[in-house]
Amino acid sequence: MNWRYKHAALALCTLAFTATMVARLVISPLVPAITAEFGVTNGTVGLALSGMWLAYAISQFPSGVLGDRYGERAVILTAVGATAVASLLIAVSPSIAVFGLFTVLLGAGAGLHYSVATTFLTRQFDDIGRAIGVHVAGGPVAGLAAPPLAALVGSRYGWRAGIALGVAAAVPVFVLFAWRVRPTEPLRPDQPMRERFALGPLAELLSRPPILYTTALATMGAFTWQATASFLPSFLEFGTGLSTGLSALLFSLYFLVHGATQPVTGSVSDRIGRDATVMATMAAGVVGYGLLVASAELGLGRPATVVGVVFVGLAMSWGAPLQSRFMDLLSDAERGAGFGLVRTAYMVIGASGSVVVGVMSDAAGWSVAFGLLAGVMGLALTALLANRLLRLGY
Repeated sequence: MNWRYKHAALALCTLAFTATMVARLVISPLVPAITAEFGVTNGTVGLALSGMWLAYAISQFPSGVLGDRYGERAVILTAVGATAVASLLIAVSPSIAVFGLFTVLLGAGAGLHYSVATTFLTRQFDDIGRAIGVHVAGGPVAGLAAPPLAALVGSRYGWRAGIALGVAAAVPVFVLFAWRVRPTEPLRPDQPMRERFALGPLAELLSRPPILYTTALATMGAFTWQATASFLPSFLEFGTGLSTGLSALLFSLYFLVHGATQPVTGSVSDRIGRDATVMATMAAGVVGYGLLVASAELGLGRPATVVGVVFVGLAMSWGAPLQSRFMDLLSDAERGAGFGLVRTAYMVIGASGSVVVGVMSDAAGWSVAFGLLAGVMGLALTALLANRLLRLGY
């Protein structure tokens, strides 16, 4: 693969990830309108969003297996096409039950992309931290544009029009990807699918101490990310008293920082090590969520809230160094299905972040709910410090 094509492939994989993320992120700023129309609580919508993220998580492992069997290009196109269809179905949902069903379908379809694309890119680049950082930055890029645009469209034309932005993002990316990315050869076209889903080898991989430790760290990061992506605009609006527009704008700032720092943390992890870089992101999370809670409870004002959002954006760039850590631990033969497997493992548990924070906000208030996120980041930081200071070797 020549230099120009592999970088074009990186750009198009990143665009595809952006499109699948747009479809999921336009829902968050529309939560108040959705709860009002269907007459339900934050916890109910949080349950639907957790279902979406859970389906997204479960799709990670099968996507790796399908990529090995049919080639990465076919799986990525399926993911983008399914994203467009599911977004359209959500936009026309007649009830909260149907809304929940189609959000789950959206998560399942969009979830086919990331593991396959990451494994594909890892084979093309030596500096995998940087490549993964650029690819994962496609999500924050979506977060930069999608929430304020969804809020604007939703306020003028209703939340259903805001949801339809997912269709508008996915369709052109599907066409562009199909046009410019060459067919990819499957790595294991003849291996029976039942062999890839055999429980023994899967359990052995997940039970390796370094893999188990890294999965635990990623689980804490994913729990926090899911909750933040689902409810940060609502926290800013109802927890700190900001306007809907300003809350959406700060949500975009969060994703701007998140996206800008992903390639940086990935590149830094190539140079100084994965763990030191992850420690810096988790420490930023403790500071960021702590500032947001303090702003809500003590009335520290908008500057403190903005600084808190910036630190939270930096904290959520844990993905590039931690995912690179997984790739360091997996052999070339294991990376396709193996990376999908660990992604499924940590994201299945992490998907509960939406419903836990939604229910906690209903029961105890937004400050308690987001204080929990500061605690989760602190626990991850403590685990990293213990591994280093006690020389546990994980």
